[in-house]
Amino acid sequence: MLDVETPAQSRIALPPVPAALAGDRVAAWSEPVLIDSYLPGQPDAYPAFLDSRVYQGSSGRVFPLPFHERIAQDKTPHLWQAVHLENEWLRLMILPELGGRIHVAYDKVAKYDIFYRNNVIKPALVGLAGPWISGGVEFNWPQHHRPATFLPTDVEIEWEEDGSITVWCSDHDPFARMKGMHGIRLRPDSSLIEARVRLFNRTEVPQTFLWWANVAAAVNDGYQSFFPTDVTTVADHARRATTTFPEAGRYYGVDYRARADADHPDGDRLDWYRNIPVPTSYMVLSTEDEFFGGYDHGRDAGFVHWASGGVSPGKKQWTWGNDEFGWAWERNLTDGDGPYIELMAGVFTDNQPDFAWLAPGETKTFSQYWYPIQKIGPVQQATLRAAASLRGGTIGVVVTSAVRARILLTDNAGATLFDTTADLAPGSPFAATHSAARSEALTLTVTEGDDVLVSIAPRVQREQIRSAAVAPPRPADVGSVDELYLIGRYLEQYRHATRHPEQYWLEAIARDARHVGARTALGAREYAAGNFEASVEHLSLAVARNTAWTPTPTSGEAHYRLGLGLMRLGRDREAEAMLQRAAWDVAWRGAAWWALARLYGRRGDWAAALDRAEAVASADPDHNQAICLRARILRELGRVGSVEVVLERDPLDQWARDLAGLELTRDAPTLLDVAIEYAGAGFPLDSLRLLDAADAVLDDQAVGQVAVGPLVAYHRALLLDLLGRSGAAQQERVRAKGLDTTNCLPSRLEDVAALEAAGEEATALAQLGHWYYDRGRRSDAIAAWRRSLELAPDRKTATIVHRNLGVAAYNVDRDPFEARMHYEAAIALTPRDPKLWFEFDQLAARSGETPATRLARLEAEPDMVAARDDLSVSFANLLIDAGRAAEARELLAQRRFQPWEGGEGQVLGAWERAALAVAADLVGAGDAERAVELLISALVPPAELGEARHPLANASAIHLALGDALIAAGDESGARTHWRVAADSAGDFTGMRDRSYSLRTAHSVLALRRLGDDARASELTRELAEYTEELAVEPAEIDFFATSLPTMLLFVDDPQEVRDLEVRELRAQLAHLRPKQTGQAASMPSSSDGSEADREHQEKG
Repeated sequence: MLDVETPAQSRIALPPVPAALAGDRVAAWSEPVLIDSYLPGQPDAYPAFLDSRVYQGSSGRVFPLPFHERIAQDKTPHLWQAVHLENEWLRLMILPELGGRIHVAYDKVAKYDIFYRNNVIKPALVGLAGPWISGGVEFNWPQHHRPATFLPTDVEIEWEEDGSITVWCSDHDPFARMKGMHGIRLRPDSSLIEARVRLFNRTEVPQTFLWWANVAAAVNDGYQSFFPTDVTTVADHARRATTTFPEAGRYYGVDYRARADADHPDGDRLDWYRNIPVPTSYMVLSTEDEFFGGYDHGRDAGFVHWASGGVSPGKKQWTWGNDEFGWAWERNLTDGDGPYIELMAGVFTDNQPDFAWLAPGETKTFSQYWYPIQKIGPVQQATLRAAASLRGGTIGVVVTSAVRARILLTDNAGATLFDTTADLAPGSPFAATHSAARSEALTLTVTEGDDVLVSIAPRVQREQIRSAAVAPPRPADVGSVDELYLIGRYLEQYRHATRHPEQYWLEAIARDARHVGARTALGAREYAAGNFEASVEHLSLAVARNTAWTPTPTSGEAHYRLGLGLMRLGRDREAEAMLQRAAWDVAWRGAAWWALARLYGRRGDWAAALDRAEAVASADPDHNQAICLRARILRELGRVGSVEVVLERDPLDQWARDLAGLELTRDAPTLLDVAIEYAGAGFPLDSLRLLDAADAVLDDQAVGQVAVGPLVAYHRALLLDLLGRSGAAQQERVRAKGLDTTNCLPSRLEDVAALEAAGEEATALAQLGHWYYDRGRRSDAIAAWRRSLELAPDRKTATIVHRNLGVAAYNVDRDPFEARMHYEAAIALTPRDPKLWFEFDQLAARSGETPATRLARLEAEPDMVAARDDLSVSFANLLIDAGRAAEARELLAQRRFQPWEGGEGQVLGAWERAALAVAADLVGAGDAERAVELLISALVPPAELGEARHPLANASAIHLALGDALIAAGDESGARTHWRVAADSAGDFTGMRDRSYSLRTAHSVLALRRLGDDARASELTRELAEYTEELAVEPAEIDFFATSLPTMLLFVDDPQEVRDLEVRELRAQLAHLRPKQTGQAASMPSSSDGSEADREHQEKG
């Protein structure tokens, strides 16, 4: 076994308040902090085409972000930028370089970290693009987990007149380039932590988003989460399952009622972390209240979250589970700070993966609050001003600011049982006792004058019955055209990974060729893919239907979107007419006026542009872009143009900062965004200046950020052409061709225009191919890549293009042999790239290559195998298939693996296969004692594997073999014990869900026979046979409600083939289980007894 030292305990040392700030009631300062950190390696150099990946219940697509696959094995001290906030009651530390998260929130009164303090930065492969850390508060937007969670934000400290201080963190999201900003505020007279949030859709089209504040809380057996007392039902992701709360029924495959007994009377309660053995999410279905939180009974302290229920219905708990599986993940995420749960607060959403909409140019603002509580236990009611508990003869009250309050307790007849007035302050909880027999029949009211701070009153429980969600029918089975349209919008809004909205809209127009909704939606999708001609065609039909009976339709959306498409085609006069008509609808007025302002600016009609920009700013004072454009036009006209109003509310708006002459961000993609804003409004010289600014910071970008160096050059060339400087433009394109294109991936329609303007140029065509493929334009991508190769690109570009053509050949053309040809060409160009070797091996498994050939190729490349976890696992499985299980086990034992969330089980599966094979050889050789030791090690895998067995996973094969080894060693009692475990393990947990039967159920049948229970063995065999035949005729499709299918990363397998393979293997097992005239078989053929290609298909499916 690999000799790995336990990492030394790390501790974050918070710097003291600077002397100059020591007397301030709220202090804020920027000071870096040295934190022991496991840093991510360089990301994958190849575009990540993960369009079939399911992540957190929605699309796991990451393009244009690069994908990280490895984290440093050892920690090193790293100096992180940190901003500190402190008042009388709280000390906070914010890390702008890690998505602006709150990393430390310390209750100075209780001397307690109210949020989980992780004393190391130890990312695991949990995030959308790889690295993700636990602890503190992560602000998840525009999807879960925050795509830029390991990327920096800009930061600004705002001092307010009343002494409050806000630390603002802002960035542009890497997908749609929307602007998200959160400000963490402390006040001088309050224990509230406020997150002030501004979300701005700076794009021209509607965008979907979610917002969850992801709070981690350190837990132990004495930690209890609390939710409003009217919560009686909770739901899983997408509401695919529900259960009662807090006492649960069957949930996530666990029978909670069975867990409650005399020794654990509350063992069925989901509000205690200690009771939940498996990874589990639950979300509140409905409540009239606006709070929830968590409490550590051992420390007698906790926290409350409060937010307005009108915008923030989301209340969720997540845990890895209080069992070996969860503990293994916690070891991957921290060195010694133990387990945690997440108590997540959702705004504009009450479930994951629910998404809401941001209209073009729309700003949504809201606040979320947290505050510490002490010595009152979990609370039954909380407001922004106070929290209260009433249980077991005790009254507890905590306030968030100093008040003189009356605390009144009455019974259900109105009689006074307790009445006092007290001076209350944060950090000084009020506690008293009362003698009433039943606290649930009492009313506790805490008031300041006529203001009710908090009140607990008896409530009639409303029955919360909500059936589990169901998957939508296939398009052909949908009854109406309108429902087809709505299902498509649902799939689009929720970013569904495996069911695409277009198929519903195409079915709709097959039934009604001019259905306005379907044509508009299809036009929008074509526009997003840069297919402007097709977009205009769809939208023209929608407008024609819309105006068939009236020139003034109810909605201006189709007119607006048609105007955008016409503008992209250079048909500005037609576009102008469409946008003017769209502006008749107030819902689309602002977006249409903004588009017109930019159109007029590009035309040089400053008066008209100013008129429209002022109209937008007047109608929507939060429209930062309109105010910035108005200021720039006024200056163009020789007048004064101010952006002060923008900077007052958004000090990190980079366009406003540029206009104000302030220091700009050092994030190159954001500077490119501002350059595009200038160019799109008719200011090419300003755009060139911003492109120069982006160029100047290219060497200072965070690991994992999208590279934009070549894109900046192509944008500059396009502007130079516009200015009539064609020679300079050509020079810029020549320069672009020589720049490093690693992780440079276009994401904006303007990027595509700049690349298309480069014409027949290999690098630009390669970049276009990447974007086309991501947007679903597969044939265009293939054509662009092929043309790029014909133009002789540099070696790096040619390698990437060959690899991408290999992916397309398999996934699009279903031609594994052409795919192999391209991979072989890529490896010939870059022979020492482990990523290529892994992907080629996966392809080889799918193209019918024998396991022996694959093994021989990998044996000749030990360095390539050693460089990757996934390739090491594949190699280990090939060794096992070749009868060399001992070597496979040694290989696995000598490596520290880094699993990724949802992909658990592959390393462990290889470890178990190796153990079973070696143990069988040992028993055959007469060394049963050694076989027993080895099989026990398979049941309790070493920490170096990075994962542990899921509590619901079926380990019957190991228990069966262990029983057989114990019999051979003369221990019949021990053998029967393990056979009994195997016999009772008919179900399984595979594909990230629990199942009643699986390929391991047959081992339970054999165990029953060894125990002499032939009747139950026959019954289970019959059940397995029925299950197999039901499986054989079920439609083969991916689980619509899957929350994680990360194994569907690169090569997409046919679900039918995967299902048919499982059916074949089950039938083979059933044939083996039939009684033989010569007696019963002693063992069961494993699913790996088929070809290695089949086994790989099963793993990846």
